[in-house]
Amino acid sequence: MSRRSKQRKQVFESVEVIDAGAKGKTIAKAPDGKVIFLPNAVPGDVVDVQTFKKRKAYYEGKATVFHKLSDKRTKPECSHFGTCGGCKWQNMAYEHQLFYKQKEVTNNLTRIGHIELPEITPILGSAEQYFYRNKMEFSFSDSRWLTLEEIQSDEDLGDRNALGFHIPGMWDKILDVKKCHLQADPSNSIRNAVKTFAIENDLEFFNTRNQTGLLRTMMIRTSTTGDIMVMIQFFKEDKAKRELILDFLAETFPQITSLQYVINGKANDTIYDQEVICYKGNDHIFEEMEGLKFKINAKSFYQTNSNQAFELYKITRDFAGLTGNELVYDLYTGTGTIAQFVAKQASKVVGVESVPDAITAAKENAQLNNINNVEFFVGDMKQVFNTQFIETHGQPDVIITDPPRDGMHKDVVQQILNIAPKRVVYVSCNSATQARDLALMDAQYKVIKTQAVDMFPQTFHVENVVLLERR
Repeated sequence: MSRRSKQRKQVFESVEVIDAGAKGKTIAKAPDGKVIFLPNAVPGDVVDVQTFKKRKAYYEGKATVFHKLSDKRTKPECSHFGTCGGCKWQNMAYEHQLFYKQKEVTNNLTRIGHIELPEITPILGSAEQYFYRNKMEFSFSDSRWLTLEEIQSDEDLGDRNALGFHIPGMWDKILDVKKCHLQADPSNSIRNAVKTFAIENDLEFFNTRNQTGLLRTMMIRTSTTGDIMVMIQFFKEDKAKRELILDFLAETFPQITSLQYVINGKANDTIYDQEVICYKGNDHIFEEMEGLKFKINAKSFYQTNSNQAFELYKITRDFAGLTGNELVYDLYTGTGTIAQFVAKQASKVVGVESVPDAITAAKENAQLNNINNVEFFVGDMKQVFNTQFIETHGQPDVIITDPPRDGMHKDVVQQILNIAPKRVVYVSCNSATQARDLALMDAQYKVIKTQAVDMFPQTFHVENVVLLERR
């Protein structure tokens, strides 16, 4: 071993894990005072650490020996925990997950934003801690991920087909999933039945490296209305085999209201540039919220925790403080869900979004809901949202903004400052970029309220809503 790798890889014994940080990593302190980031421990554990990366200010490592287990721990529900990577915090009791999510939001707003905060409203936890997702995507593979025990055993590993999730950081390795705790039934029944039927009928599972096989991915969407959408992605057209599995699905699960497929021979499995073909039922499902109906197709974006999305939107509407007379701009409107949700308490809502399909869906949903005081426009936010746009559509009293993880472009922030609406409600799935944007607005706007909302229990993700008022 070279001297350099000896320096890089070190073992620290009996280190206490003291905190949880960004991206689900937990934090310990090395004897030299540097921070150690760990993927497999819980605050309160006392562990030996094997480091595998050394940087100027921190180490990255893994807990190898557990001397004391934290009282914050709980037994993971899922047998795939630790391999799958989808629910990194299943081993931490839910009240502690909420504590660290709240702490991360507060730290980001104060340390990155350097802004004065009001009294923090406690985070809103999710009523469902499992089986809360309305959309899951599973991948087929003819060479499933093998555990170390399987590799070291002399036993015949038998069938190597998998239908499940990518191993974190490995694009060509799929973990075969027996039971996932994220989406309610019939999701697990459908996935397991499809896998069994495909093997029994010699339908080839995809090989990512060789780009061979037939079955590529399967998406399942469910909704609070009872609708179920299943979409299978095939690598090539084989009419007989395709119809065989689609007919099996339709007959075995008559509750499927939308059965669709895609033939995708590209190197990657994204479907946004692909034709989605309806095989049986409708080409969409419906989600319902407070009497509003939202039509969702295979490519639609919709918040993946329907019940908690309802809570998030109620907080957003409450923060907006609408009286019925306001002109509201809804930036990054997506399919216009928030815009329509607040419309009945506003004079008019103008939604802007860069994805043309999303705006088409937003207009369709507004028509479906007989909402006449909303208008939707498509275009890159930093280009569309300009002075001419304001002159055409009016000076907003309230701006609601719900940008992607990267936050708002600085030009968009500047334009909000130029317009200077009375109130801005900023919904974010990344409080670090939210804090950066709030810092840019701090001279003109004061943070009045902030409310974290947990949309994704068992993971480190957290949403945050901030109300800003003009100083």
